[in-house]
Amino acid sequence: MDKFQTIANEVIELLKQLISIESLSKQEDAAADLMESFLKNKGLKTNRKMNNIWVWSADKVDSKPTILLNSHIDTVKPSSKWTYAPFEPTLEGDVLYGLGSNDAGGPLVSLLATFLLLSETEQPFNLVYAATAEEEISGRNGVAQLFEEIGTIDLGIIGEPTQMQMAVAEKGLLVLDCEAKGKAGHAARDEGLNAIYEALQDIEWFKNYQFPEVSDLFGPVKMTVSQINAGTQHNVVPDSCKFVVDVRLNEKYSNQQAADIIQSKVKCTATPRSTRLNSSYIPLDHPVVNRGLEIGRTYYGSPTTSDQALMSFTTLKMGPGDSARSHTADEYIKLSEIKEGVKIYYELLNGLEIRDYSKS
Repeated sequence: MDKFQTIANEVIELLKQLISIESLSKQEDAAADLMESFLKNKGLKTNRKMNNIWVWSADKVDSKPTILLNSHIDTVKPSSKWTYAPFEPTLEGDVLYGLGSNDAGGPLVSLLATFLLLSETEQPFNLVYAATAEEEISGRNGVAQLFEEIGTIDLGIIGEPTQMQMAVAEKGLLVLDCEAKGKAGHAARDEGLNAIYEALQDIEWFKNYQFPEVSDLFGPVKMTVSQINAGTQHNVVPDSCKFVVDVRLNEKYSNQQAADIIQSKVKCTATPRSTRLNSSYIPLDHPVVNRGLEIGRTYYGSPTTSDQALMSFTTLKMGPGDSARSHTADEYIKLSEIKEGVKIYYELLNGLEIRDYSKS
């Protein structure tokens, strides 16, 4: 049995234990304890902040770039449609059923195995592995807690189910709470300023406006007016009309840039609920993308949001499993996918030189 098979089998057993632990977002204590214990048993010095665990492969060398391997330990709540017990790992042939097995247990343990394998030899980069919390809710007590602790990160490999293809970009999400103002009056008389009519002008703008920068991966920015509320009774001209706009950003715009453009074009106030969930993009000439292409990987733009949205440094989303299984009843991962994932991650990263690129 080669070293890849041995370590893959070991982390698959860890995944089974993780499935048996309820680890909903903000309730990851026991899962974090398990990850910490596993790493300590490997003789590694662990670091912990809340329910986030991270470990370095060796002492940090300032002259080397730093690569982060990261995935999350939290899960969504199981739906009522499960036919298997969501918190019991059930193995049928090559298929392992259980909540969080695919999103993102498979990527989490595959990255861990890769970390352990890469740590056996000196690499041209500092390597840090992090198992983090609150990804499913984009929480403030998740991976964002680690950035200051770790310091400069030159590349992040974010473990999510992508069938081991390279997600080189991810859409951003911006939700706007908009309000058009008018002046109240009696509906029977020619008085007041109808806030609904004021809002209609801006809603028409949201329907028709096209941001200039169009993405090869995602196409144009998409804006959708998804909720609206106005008026108190039939005979009163409303003085306020509130509506919500869902904005999906391509990698050409940050959330703040888009919010500024929108506010300059509309009369209503357009207030972002948050600007945290930005789009992401890794240049296609980056060494890790080139290496991926060399070993037979392809690339695409991902429509789903992950912890990438919180990261200001260069990231690549990639992992075993299939995004279509995430958040579904009877979620599963194939053991063969994990084993293949470890080998591909290792081929992708072993000896990878990003020093010159990260300084350019």
